Order: sequence, then C-alpha cells, then structure tokens
Amino acid sequence: MALQRIALGLCYDGATWHGWQKQPSGRTVQDQLEKVLSQFLAEPISTICAGRTDTGVHALSQVVHLDTRAHRTQESWLRGINALLPPSISVQWAKPVSSEFHARFSAQNRRYVYVLRNARIRSPLWHGRVGWVYQPLVLEHMRQAAQYFLGEHDFSAFRAAECQAASPVRTITQLDIHQKDELFIFEFSANAFLHHMIRNLMGSLVYVGMQRQSPDWIVHLLQQKDRHLSAPTFAADGLYLAGVDYGEQHGLPQSTALQLCQQHLGISW
Repeated sequence: MALQRIALGLCYDGATWHGWQKQPSGRTVQDQLEKVLSQFLAEPISTICAGRTDTGVHALSQVVHLDTRAHRTQESWLRGINALLPPSISVQWAKPVSSEFHARFSAQNRRYVYVLRNARIRSPLWHGRVGWVYQPLVLEHMRQAAQYFLGEHDFSAFRAAECQAASPVRTITQLDIHQKDELFIFEFSANAFLHHMIRNLMGSLVYVGMQRQSPDWIVHLLQQKDRHLSAPTFAADGLYLAGVDYGEQHGLPQSTALQLCQQHLGISW
C-alpha cells in the first residue's frame, strides 16, 4: 500500500511522564505512543511532535504526525489506539494530511495555558495539575507586567541554561491573564518558545503579583538579558500545551484554549 501521512491530536497528563521526547528509560509520552502505534499498525512507527513538553508538563492539544502504509478507518484510529494507551494519554482526533505537512515545521503559532491556584492551603486534589502560590497576588500588576513581554524580544533572561535554540529571539503575540475565583489562568501565544521559557516568565510574573518587584522590572530583565537576574523557574504542574496553529490549508481541528480548558479541566472564565 502507498505511504500516507497521518496527523494525530493528543491530550495527556504529564505528571507521571518524563516529558515528551524519547529517553533510554522509556518513561516518556513519545516512547509510549510509538510503542502503541507500532503494535496497532503492525509496523515500526516514528512520530514528530509540534512541541516537546518537559517532565510534568501536560497537553490539552499536542499535534504529531507519522507515516504508515497501514490504512484504518477514522473510528479505528481513535478506538484502537486509545484502547492500548494508558489512561493518562488519549488520541482526540486523527486526520490524513499531505506529505508536505510537518507537525513541527508547518506550525505557525503555539499556545500554552498555565493554571495557577492562589490559596492559603494547598489542595491535594489539584496536585500535579495546577501551580500553587499561597501569598496574595495582585492581578493588575501581573497584567501590567505581561504587556512588556508582547512583541519580538531577546528572551535570554528567560531561557534555560541547557536551551539549544540557535537564537533567543521570539515573538509573543498574546499574554492574557484571567482570574476565576482562586484560579489564575495565563494564556501564552508565540511563534515558538525557548526551553523553560514559559515557566521562567511565570516565575517573574508571580514575583510581580506578590509585589516583590514592580511591573516595569520586566523591562530591566529584557534589557539585561541575564537569566541570573530573573525569578526562579516556576513549577511545571500547571503548564499545558493548549494548541498549535497551522492555518486553514491543512484542515486540522481547531479549538480555543477556553474550549479545551472547559472540556478537559472543567475550567471556564
């Protein structure tokens, strides 16, 4: 049979996995997915994802592609793969795409959501799924600080030491902060993100929210380009890959961050 390319939309709870990318331990989302796909399709399968998530980071809408000679019905792609996957990983949709489609390089924009719980006492029921801060946060201060991140900047002050990106320059097109009772929801959109970039942005935004720094401190950090000057990396717990934009030409399912949070987390704002 002719080789065909398939795109899959994944949702996963990253709390028990060592990130997306394959490792010798085998305890990654990619390891588990490729093992199941190879079993389901009866041939060795390799996958490419839109964005590699770190240990403890979740996905509401990760996109991967694979090439296979096997042919399956739409229902079989979903029911068959999900029957073999562990409960923490699920395929939400499957769609044939052209050979020109590439899950990583065809992506125009990536969206993440960070869910942060601000309460005096931690909740064990939210453990591993939301970040937590017990000091009171000032929403308007964080919103003011967030505006300084918009646009194209050198994000050297917010990249991990082990980041392998050729350039620290990225363009953030959206950074909105919403409050729903004790939950703060941060929406990030950019052409791409550096290693640990969102968690480092979160650390500095929380410092501002706690009034340990003023909102215009962000300007200083961007200008100095020194990771040692910014806040510590924030917890992975509340970080979710919430969508990848490919334009209309590929015809892939699209959902907003709000729709995904309502569907999978029961959170609306």
